[in-house]
Amino acid sequence: MTAPVPPIELTDGAVAIGGRPILRGIDFRVEGGEFLALLGANGSGKSTLVRALTGLRTLAHGRLRLFGTDLHDFREWRRVGFVPQRAGATSGVPASVWEVVASGRLNHRRLLRPLSRADRAAIDDALEVVGLSDRRRDGVGQLSGGQQQRTLIARALASEPELIFLDEPTAGVDVPNQLALAQALGELKARGATIVLVTHELGPLAPLVDRAVVMRDGRIAYDGAPLTDHEVHDPWLAEPHTDHHHHHHAEAERHDHTPHVASPLEGTP
Repeated sequence: MTAPVPPIELTDGAVAIGGRPILRGIDFRVEGGEFLALLGANGSGKSTLVRALTGLRTLAHGRLRLFGTDLHDFREWRRVGFVPQRAGATSGVPASVWEVVASGRLNHRRLLRPLSRADRAAIDDALEVVGLSDRRRDGVGQLSGGQQQRTLIARALASEPELIFLDEPTAGVDVPNQLALAQALGELKARGATIVLVTHELGPLAPLVDRAVVMRDGRIAYDGAPLTDHEVHDPWLAEPHTDHHHHHHAEAERHDHTPHVASPLEGTP
């Protein structure tokens, strides 16, 4: 039987910005249906890695395949969702929550074609998942920061992606909205979506995580079983050689834990 094709497979990846190495020697693979937390301090390289994985940052070296296809040949961007930090939620343009979420359907229909019944159903479902159905006609600018972040998640969900990247979705978000985000992402996980969460701390999202990858100084310092927020910053993770450094060394250990481009994405409203 043929093994399933992983949604993400990066081999010996490297990124340089202005001639300065940012990422080096990155081997990174994510299996279908996995909820992976990409952790690390500010400046560790985790956000740069996600931008490289979505084609928003050019690789200086290495091979990246999405759903088994080399990045330069990949065209099925509707299968990929990207949720940026909420700074881009309003962009200074007056828009309702429904309009922002509806923009997630743009890659499913031809230009100037009206929304179909399937489009509207996907938009309604996305709003329901993030708990904003009752705010659909409100302006995004009227929402709290946490609600704006949930709007961005709904926009990504409306495109019905199989693979979803989230960049610091809980940054600056109060606890009630963090809990709402956790509930929404739990629903996505239950539906079988592959989720890559970029964050420096997990908070209420911790029980959803299947696997943790910790970045240090542009390299992967740890790849294995879920970690607590405290463990992420332990000095031992900076050691260059450890039994936890590669994902396949931690497979057995993981089960002992609590449950735990420019690509088209760049032009997403």
